[in-house]
Amino acid sequence: MTRWTRLTLCLAGAVLTVASCQNDNSVGPTDPGASEAGTALATTTTAPLAFAQVNVGPYHSCGVTTDHRAYCWGGNFSGQLGDGTTTNRSRPVAVLGGLQFLNVDPGTNHTCGVTTDFRAYCWGENATGTLGDGTTIDRPIPAPVAGAHPFRQVSAGYSSTCGVTRGGHAFCWGWNFVGQLGDGKTTESHIPEEVRGGFTWLEVNVSVNYACGVTTDYRAYCWGENGYSELGDGTSTNRWRPTAVAGGLSFRQISPGDRHACGVTTDYRAYCWGLNIANELGDGTNNFGRATPGPVAGGIKFRRVSAGDGSHVCAITTGGRGYCWGTDEKGALGAGSTKRSSRPVAVLGGLYFKDLATGEDHTCGRTSADKAYCWGDNQLGALGDGTTTNRSTPRAVVGPM
Repeated sequence: MTRWTRLTLCLAGAVLTVASCQNDNSVGPTDPGASEAGTALATTTTAPLAFAQVNVGPYHSCGVTTDHRAYCWGGNFSGQLGDGTTTNRSRPVAVLGGLQFLNVDPGTNHTCGVTTDFRAYCWGENATGTLGDGTTIDRPIPAPVAGAHPFRQVSAGYSSTCGVTRGGHAFCWGWNFVGQLGDGKTTESHIPEEVRGGFTWLEVNVSVNYACGVTTDYRAYCWGENGYSELGDGTSTNRWRPTAVAGGLSFRQISPGDRHACGVTTDYRAYCWGLNIANELGDGTNNFGRATPGPVAGGIKFRRVSAGDGSHVCAITTGGRGYCWGTDEKGALGAGSTKRSSRPVAVLGGLYFKDLATGEDHTCGRTSADKAYCWGDNQLGALGDGTTTNRSTPRAVVGPM
């Protein structure tokens, strides 16, 4: 059954009426171009950027354009936007240095990225060596990570960072008080230290005080803090080196969140484990948590999942649709409300996504047209729409400053 709704919007004193179509399984029109035109509510004299990648941290967001330039927006307490200042920005600003990036990853108060020549750079807070440049000096512009490792992927967390080389070796640096560097020690390191175990990695991702990764044989491992069973090994014991996630599942991708983690298996099913007090496991229950992977409710086939730094999770279906679950106090689920959900709910707007990434209370995604949209908490400008107004549905990221 198809139903039509009429939405009236007020823009700069003018009234715009937009008709949208919904069916039982999706929201908005089926044509991606038409749906994006209907959702792009922000206006700017500068054309929006075309992104090849979009990613978020707890309080800021970053992306790499199709011509390999890095831009960031949102909170900038320690220079994590990379524009040479500590001024918050509500619209994208260019990362200084003239570097060409393949990917970027925002952490809590720092950001790291990999350039087109496979070198890692980081900027922002560096009190515990999170930038990996051998110092503890904050950097408001990109600084090269020490060593000659040719990285292809990097992940910035709370006070630690990890990366995977072109050869599949994992290295981590920064804070290590609960073993989150995976080097078998609890000693802070200001330069990259190789993760123990001799594994060859597809990817490694970092959260607050732990990290998880997937090996080339599709096995998931986690290490670091485990007080809420976020490592998924059936215990609540901290681990100083990679420990297998229980259950024998084959994962294609894994994302550690604040006190929970989620992953997508090779048959495109989402599983989560760890703390569940805000329904972040998406299993349809209000249970406190679980120590091993459990399936996300609904039987939806997902391509990627992002557990984020707060208490919500978002994922992209194999057909490119966005779904989220967990807490929604500031609209981070993109479902048009601020109600939490214990099972996946569709992101409104009819957009088709290539990327989705979750922060503490906001979410951003890259659409099939390579445009960035964000929703949720915007008090620091992390949505990039030129305002500091929270949004409960996707809002187009405006052009750069």
